[in-house]
Amino acid sequence: MVDLGMDAYRFSISWSRIFPNGSGDINQAGIDHYNKFIDALLENGIEPYVTLYHWDLPQALEDAYKGWLSSKIIEDYAKFAETCFEKFGDRVKNWMTFNEPHTFAIQGYDIGLSAPAGRCSILLHLFCPAGNSATEPYIVAHNVLLSHAKTVDIYRTNYKVMYIHIQISSYFHLFSS
Repeated sequence: MVDLGMDAYRFSISWSRIFPNGSGDINQAGIDHYNKFIDALLENGIEPYVTLYHWDLPQALEDAYKGWLSSKIIEDYAKFAETCFEKFGDRVKNWMTFNEPHTFAIQGYDIGLSAPAGRCSILLHLFCPAGNSATEPYIVAHNVLLSHAKTVDIYRTNYKVMYIHIQISSYFHLFSS
């Protein structure tokens, strides 16, 4: 990266690497991994930009309460985010709460193409064994936005460092004449 002249690098922290069961005990090996990685970036003059959620819900939370379909996810996500702020926030100044939540809400819960596999109601469940395309994407989006709001509040109240936002999908087209 240094040879390419990069001065910033965006990466995601795996929730399951920090909390293998989605909540509960912290995995110190996961913390150590990201500490080493962040330190190596900074030692090379590369600013870390961290995404907290890039479509990698711990399977334990999906199994326990259907993940993003349950409001229980809000507290578990907030705990994960705050743990990241506590462990890495002394060096990370740029945070993204979610990467393209619209994409995983639609692909995962409307058309069934992404995790969790098989959640949609297209053509009378011909393509998916479970789910409701008319409601689930909205429930997921609602819980994501509440999780984002709670996390931003925690960040602003307790850390107040640089920058926190949500990464929204964007589409653009380049036209040639």
